Amino acid sequence: SFAMCLRYSFGMVDEADRVESAIAAVLDEGLRTKDIMSDGMAEVGTVQMGDAIIAKFLG
Repeated sequence: SFAMCLRYSFGMVDEADRVESAIAAVLDEGLRTKDIMSDGMAEVGTVQMGDAIIAKFLG
């Protein structure tokens, strides 16, 4: 994952933590791409998922 790359390849631990937190927050809101979709969640495309994660990361 990108967070693992930041953490282990570049030593950017804080940034990796922020990426992981942003992803967790988006998943907690119920957003899912088709490959991880489950009942009761909102299906979004990869662009929308990426945008949501970036918004959380920057927010």
